[in-house]
Order: sequence, then structure tokens, then C-alpha cells
Amino acid sequence: MDRLSAGTTQDAREVAHDAAARAARDAYGRVVALLAAADGDLQAAQDAVGDALERALRAWPEGGVPDDPAAWLLTVARNRARDRWRSAETRLTGPLDDDVARRLGVVEEVDPDAVGDRRLELMLACAHPDIDRAVRTPLMLDVVLGFTAAQVGRAFVVPGRTMATRLTRAKRRLKAAGVPFEVPDRHALPERMAAVLEAVYGAYVIEWSTGEEPSRLPPEARYLAEIVAELAPTDPEARGLAALVLLSAARAGAGSGPDGEYVPLDQQDPGRWDRSLIERAHEHLRAAHARGVVGRFQLEAAIQAVHCARTPGAATDWPTLRRLHRALDEVAPSLGGTTAYAAVLGTTDGPDAGLAVLERIADRAGGFQPAWVVRAHLLRLAGRTDEAVVAYERAIALTHAPAERRHLQRRLATATTSD
Repeated sequence: MDRLSAGTTQDAREVAHDAAARAARDAYGRVVALLAAADGDLQAAQDAVGDALERALRAWPEGGVPDDPAAWLLTVARNRARDRWRSAETRLTGPLDDDVARRLGVVEEVDPDAVGDRRLELMLACAHPDIDRAVRTPLMLDVVLGFTAAQVGRAFVVPGRTMATRLTRAKRRLKAAGVPFEVPDRHALPERMAAVLEAVYGAYVIEWSTGEEPSRLPPEARYLAEIVAELAPTDPEARGLAALVLLSAARAGAGSGPDGEYVPLDQQDPGRWDRSLIERAHEHLRAAHARGVVGRFQLEAAIQAVHCARTPGAATDWPTLRRLHRALDEVAPSLGGTTAYAAVLGTTDGPDAGLAVLERIADRAGGFQPAWVVRAHLLRLAGRTDEAVVAYERAIALTHAPAERRHLQRRLATATTSD
């Protein structure tokens, strides 16, 4: 164990909390997948990992942070699962004893010091035909990536309580159906792959659209996107998604200034972007384009590629962005896509053109923060200051990232004093 240096109890708690948070980010999905593979009970696996994290917060401040926090979590979570399977209640109301022994064998075979990664198998299980298509992606985000129902609900513009109910039902359905946690045969893979891509994209959306935990998802989504691209190297959309996530991750470090202030994309310094990630993204894009089939993720990646092609001091290629956003809006219309298209049109065709596009989604975008940000910006450009103020206030109320909230508050203050 790495002993904590002498200091206050508060210091020890902060060190333990930070270590537990890192362990949760790094190992949550892997440990849930390993435990759930034994009996298909996703909720029980999540409960076991949650209990292990709670125990870490109690034990680590005094005993020190383990050298391998993921192995520690797996051991504690596995012990809880083992106790549950051996309990009298399980023996009386659950499967027969030989099934309990089989479950124990599955988890005992796992080496805590080398926690494997079965998240892809778990994601494919969540995409099983017996699971409602509408909840497959939210289910993966919850059980594989560890997002709460509230976080997933915000990404899908659905109340958190409603999303929690849907997730609970889906977990029960998955367990009742006895779906195996494995990579299915090639003939079944394409149908499930679409849902897996949506889940990885959902992780990307939560990170970049709702501002949740900015240090978390670029590595996680990037890892999963590239794993999926390796599994299906001839799938142009899998390649396109990998390119999209890589291009976004390449700019992650430039999204904040030296004092932690939020830096919008068009104001970022291209010199701070990770060129190695950009080059890897272009490799995926070239492979995708070689298939000759255009899809949503490829178009989104192409849009990001245009942004990443900007050099220090150069202007953004707005005409190309306009064409790509229009194509995306036609191929795969969505709240986020239409909002981005409106923002680009506001630059190329004037604010009224952008506002007209936003009106198309007005009845669905009440809780969608990016739409209010763009609306506020376009209203201000159009000289409609009073309406812009209302939109800024709504956008600020919906913003979860502190740095972006401060940025919007400054823009609101400027709007009210300059007109």
C-alpha cells in the first residue's frame, strides 16, 4: 500500500476520494462486466462495485491507497457477490447449488492483479434483440461506462427518473432472457454494432455537450471507439466514429486557458492540439471513405477534421462546414446536429437564417443547453438583445460545467452593457 503522508484527516480523505474517483473511471465498467458475466445480473454487479467504492472511501484514508486500486475493487466486489450467491436466500430462491458453484468458478478464475476487459462483450449483450432498441444505448452508458440515470437522461433530454425506470426494466429483461456476455457470431454482429456505436457516441455527447466530468471521457470513449474499429475494420461508421472521438480528444487540452477559463473552439490555439491524434483520426477517415458509403459518424468526423485543419492565425473554412452540416442534417437529423447547423448558418448566411433552423426543433429543445447557447448568440447578432438575455439565462441554468457557466455569464453581462 502507498501510505498517506502525515497530515490532516481532511487531506487523507481528499487523497482517498481522488484515488477512488480515478479507480471508478478506470475500472468501473471492467469490474461490472466481469461480475455480471457470471449470472447476467447487471444490477447486482453494479451494487457490488458501488459497495466496493464506498468501502474504499472508508478504508483508504487510514490504510493508504492500494498500489492497484482496480484489483482492490475487484476483490472486494467479488467477495460481496460470493457472499450473495452463498447466502441462504440465494440457495432457497435462486438457481440450484451447481449453478452457484459455476458462478463462483467464473469469478474465482479472474486474476485481481490483471483485471481483464470484457466491456465490449457486455455492450454487445446490452444490444441483444430482446432489449428494447430505444434503451440499448442508455443501458450501455449506465452499466458499462458508469453514468448515472440523471446524466444519461440529460444526454437524451429525458427526465432522470424516467430514464432510471427504463434502465431498471432493461436490466431485469436482460437477466430474465439469459443473454450470454460474448461477442456474437458474425451474422448477428452488424445489428448489434449499430447500438454499440451509439453508446460510444453517447459517451462523447455526455462529455462534449453536457460538460460532465471533463477529464473522464476522451480517454474512455477513445479507447472503446478504437476497440470497436478493430473489431469491425471494414465498417465505415465504426471507423468514422473512431475518427470523430480522436479529433475531439485532440483538442481537449486547448479547451481551457491557463486560469481554467473556457475557450470556445473558434478561439482555441491550433498549436495546442494533439497532432498525433489528428493523424490517427485521418487514418480512420481514409479507411472509412474507401468503403464508398457515407454515414452520420463519417460526416461528423469530417466536420471535426475541417476544424482541426485550421492553422494558427488562419480563418475557419466556413463554406465547407456549411456544406457538411447541411449534409449531416439531411442524412441524420438530431437536436445536436441541427443546433450546430444553425450556428454555422448564422455565420455564413446571417443570424436570421440560423434562427429559422432552430425553430424547427423548438418544441424538442426546451432542456437542450447547446440550442439555448446558439439561440442567445444569434439573437444578439440580430440585435434582439432582450430575447438574447432570456436565452442566455436559460442556457446558464442548463449548464453543468462551471467554466462554461462563467463564460456564458460574461457573455450575458457584455450583452446587457453593450447595447
